[in-house]
Amino acid sequence: MSNSEPRPRHGRGGLLLFFIVLLALPLTGLNAYLLNILGFAGIYVLLCTGLNLLMGYAGQISLGHAAFWGLGAYISGVLTARYAWSPLAALGASAVGTALLAGLVGMPTLKLKGHYLAMATLGFGIILNVLFVQLAGLTGGPSGLVDIPSFALGSFSIATPLANYYFIWAWVALGLVGAQNLSRSRLGRALVALRGNDVAAECAGVRTHDYKLVVFVLSAVYAAVAGSLYVHYINFVAPATFGFMNSVLLLTMVVVGGIGSFWGPVIGALLLSLLPEYLRAWEGLDVLLYGAILMAVTMFLPQGLAPLLHLPRWRAGAEEAR
Repeated sequence: MSNSEPRPRHGRGGLLLFFIVLLALPLTGLNAYLLNILGFAGIYVLLCTGLNLLMGYAGQISLGHAAFWGLGAYISGVLTARYAWSPLAALGASAVGTALLAGLVGMPTLKLKGHYLAMATLGFGIILNVLFVQLAGLTGGPSGLVDIPSFALGSFSIATPLANYYFIWAWVALGLVGAQNLSRSRLGRALVALRGNDVAAECAGVRTHDYKLVVFVLSAVYAAVAGSLYVHYINFVAPATFGFMNSVLLLTMVVVGGIGSFWGPVIGALLLSLLPEYLRAWEGLDVLLYGAILMAVTMFLPQGLAPLLHLPRWRAGAEEAR
């Protein structure tokens, strides 16, 4: 990387302003329904931020990201509903358990490239979804698992829409700050180097497979935390939520926002999670609109919506990764 090339800046001031807006939104008089919608939007932002680390920074395509979301949800739901764990302890267990499984899955699959890797992650997602259905003694089967408790901080139960809104977005804030710090780190620079060219990165001293595995596991942990937040938010979990189409939806959100852009997953997740609420009067139109948006972005805005707002992308060279 030449000395004249500008260092990447994602704008800590912009991130701080974003958090201030989130803190102030409930003060504008939003009702419980809108707070619930924004809570779900926060979960999607966290999911897409993790997926963007894998796709945008490491250049790896996953069609099974919803499976890690589901795994985190089911680990947390089963531990609390079946074994009376506290939700916070179950969240930690879901993150650790998902990370371990992601590591085991990633070691062989990340040796694949392109559509072969995409198909491998798709197969993994299908296998997990079948297990969610078949292990009915634990998961509740196709009918789902009920009586999952809400989060609590001491004696304070996080069960109201306002409390859930702040709790979820606090985790999103941690996820965004973590992603920003990662992008400024040696690991972040190494990931961008291998995204550009695996062979060149390897020649520059980047341990490509190790770095891919690290970001694959990290992306899965983001999804697991989102799954735990989700399941204790709605107090219910069912396999249908974590199928292939939801992996496609997450992929669409990242592509529409801008792969590799720090703000891309935030824009895409907010847009495509809030948009259906305005289309409820036209059942099924949301699917058509998703398709139309994805086609338009792919054809006319291949870098997503973030560049339209002059939001930065991470750029680095292989030399800094060494």
